Amino acid sequence: MDPAFDDIQTQPENEIFRVVFFPDRIYHARYLSATRSPRYRYDVDEVRNGPDILAAKGSVYLDGRRFAGVLRVEYRAGRLVELARERGRTLGMSINVWTRVHPADTSLTADATVTARYDPLVDAYAVEMWDTLEPPDGTSHDHRVLPLMGANAPITRPPALAPALADIRGVRRLELAFSEVGRASPTGALLPDVQWDNNFLRSYQAPNTPEPSSSQNTVSVLNYLLDYQRAFFFPNASDTLPVRYRNAMMDEDNPDAVPGDANVLEMRWLLQRELGGDLVFFHEVTIPPGVVEGTHRHIGSEELYYVVSGRGRVYLGVDDDPTLASAPTVTKQIYGIGSRPCREVSVGPGSTLLTKSGGIHGIRNDGDEPLKFVAFLYQP
Repeated sequence: MDPAFDDIQTQPENEIFRVVFFPDRIYHARYLSATRSPRYRYDVDEVRNGPDILAAKGSVYLDGRRFAGVLRVEYRAGRLVELARERGRTLGMSINVWTRVHPADTSLTADATVTARYDPLVDAYAVEMWDTLEPPDGTSHDHRVLPLMGANAPITRPPALAPALADIRGVRRLELAFSEVGRASPTGALLPDVQWDNNFLRSYQAPNTPEPSSSQNTVSVLNYLLDYQRAFFFPNASDTLPVRYRNAMMDEDNPDAVPGDANVLEMRWLLQRELGGDLVFFHEVTIPPGVVEGTHRHIGSEELYYVVSGRGRVYLGVDDDPTLASAPTVTKQIYGIGSRPCREVSVGPGSTLLTKSGGIHGIRNDGDEPLKFVAFLYQP
């Protein structure tokens, strides 16, 4: 780690922004596989995160000489643990990691399945994929590290991935999925239904057709995507084609649901799979005059609304924000739940609403111009 970060973080004005300078500290260099010998040094180029996932890419040096590209994957297995528990079993000391690398040279795109072993030092299943295990000419591996190397070992060389890993900086994106091994531990019996955490039941939205609420705009994915692109710039969010929704977040018997296209709103999905958290998106929503986004409840997720333009009314759970105790109470039909009392509050440019897990919100445009807000949803 660059020691300059130590000086930066001691400056009082930077205390609140400590998180900005934190990332170099998450690589826990002491726990990378080969660091049990001081002869090895890692140069971590980029780290990306996903749900329970950390994927670091960089280079490893032996006696000061670079000799291999490295892709290290750590997985804390929260979802896979639950899937196994539902079937009356627990995870063993190893899992399988399906990995696909997408390098700048697309001809080198490849996938492989490797074994990750539980490492108590990082409280995660971990594996390091190197493009070669051969030491530089005239040297040999340290005896403390050599036992870690090989097929299905903590340090491994997947032949299919080796050409891409050799130019580790050229690796642009990474797809991952995780599964139980095919045999139960410790009996060795074959598992009848090997479970996968492959971003199950997830999808992303794409403007494939202007037809409101069309299934063509929902793209299913079966793997986690980690993108090593460092920045995403949108000159004007309004240039992004929207996905249109009819009677969004409403049951068919909701009084606000109307036939045809009289209640259609637009969502410009700016960032979805690019973000590193779980169940996360950032989008811009446009609600035409007289249109309603149905009132709904969040379970296990949080969402932030920031109104950019237009005016309307927002509906919140009657007890969700105690400062709104004097706001009018109305009855709203909550998507998938039924009727509940809600607070009704006027909103305009600058209005901000944070809905925590268990909270209720919905919004109506009762003005004469489009109501536009940005929304950021995430799972804590």
